[in-house]
Amino acid sequence: MTRKKLLSLLAFSVLSATVLAPMPAAAQAAAYPAKPIRMIVPFPPGGGTDILARIVGQRLTEANKWTVVVDNKPGAGGTIGISEAVRMPANGYEMVMGQKDNLAVAPWLYKGLSYDPSKDLTAVALVAESPLVIVTAANSPFKTMADVIAAAKAAPDTITYGSPGNGTTTHLVGEMFKLAAGIKISHVPYKGSNPAVIDTISGQVSMMVSSIPSAMAQVKAGKLRALAVTSAKRSVSLPDVPTIAESTVLKDFDVSSWYGLFMPANAPKDMVATVNAAVNKQLALPEVKESIYAQGAEPHPMTPEAFAALVKADHAKWKGIVAASGAKLE
Repeated sequence: MTRKKLLSLLAFSVLSATVLAPMPAAAQAAAYPAKPIRMIVPFPPGGGTDILARIVGQRLTEANKWTVVVDNKPGAGGTIGISEAVRMPANGYEMVMGQKDNLAVAPWLYKGLSYDPSKDLTAVALVAESPLVIVTAANSPFKTMADVIAAAKAAPDTITYGSPGNGTTTHLVGEMFKLAAGIKISHVPYKGSNPAVIDTISGQVSMMVSSIPSAMAQVKAGKLRALAVTSAKRSVSLPDVPTIAESTVLKDFDVSSWYGLFMPANAPKDMVATVNAAVNKQLALPEVKESIYAQGAEPHPMTPEAFAALVKADHAKWKGIVAASGAKLE
């Protein structure tokens, strides 16, 4: 073989090896996502979780030229959609919009639940947090939560509070408040928020623990009086309403719902980091903040590690609250 042919063969071999060699990990990460991402929403279209998921999905699609497909899988308080998500491949293309109800609370409520949030999911990005609000009729004698505590101590078991149903966070927050204040009040469960709101306005129940969106319209209309929000800080949506900590002796009372994105366990770390950075960038934009505020929630960018710690802490915290409430669901 001539020297010229040998050099040509060597050059071709080097070129072929370069073309056929596997793509470096950094290049693979840069190419992600190379196909549509499915975002499971474990509730029906039109609810708060669904709206937040679609805000995030639309922004990721528009800003990054990704394709994010929202797939509603409702049922059993969100546990059906979560159960499907944990069975999906951990390839970075399957996500679920989880929340406190179905990840921190549901494992202690439902018998035989098929997932463990601390083991079966990877925390990706916290999207928003939202306090609950305690409301009473506009003509109620209660002006503050301190009034409620005083009345309950004077006449135990005469005060009632409504919620959208047994086992909901709203129900359990009522139980948490009762235990913290050392009072006896009775829970009245309803099949959804609307009938509970109606009975609160009419005085059939003394007060109601509600999500902010469910009560906002009637508060603005002057038919409901907002006594307090359940978070440590006041809500942007209800800035004039005090916290429970402000209006009572319960200075450590702090309960909020949260909503965030998860992938199945052992999802690729580089893909988790990519989605987290993209979501956090959108949450910092004024127009996205306004969209989330309109839902009674507040954007809270967070690292995957910090979000995972939040989920773990809330999961442990709610075990005792559920046990104290006596609530159990099949």
